[in-house]
Amino acid sequence: MSHPSGRQPMYPNLKLRIFTLGIRQNQMARELKICESQLSKIINGYREPSEAERALLSQYLAVEERWLFEQHENVLTPQSVLLSNARANNNGRS
Repeated sequence: MSHPSGRQPMYPNLKLRIFTLGIRQNQMARELKICESQLSKIINGYREPSEAERALLSQYLAVEERWLFEQHENVLTPQSVLLSNARANNNGRS
């Protein structure tokens, strides 16, 4: 997924996990008692999460913190996952 500034999200696994779980940012912010704008900045790579926020997000999303905050050159984005699934489904059709 291209970022409006032309750069990838800082933590693509974070964005991917939120997408695959179908969680809305406003719901997540409310449940975690985090300011929605701060959460959005973390998700979109404009703000580095604190150690406490990293722990909170990984616990909420039920994944290892290390994986959630990995940085990749070749990233899987929600759109690339959907495109890959669509291609696989189309290839299976006769």
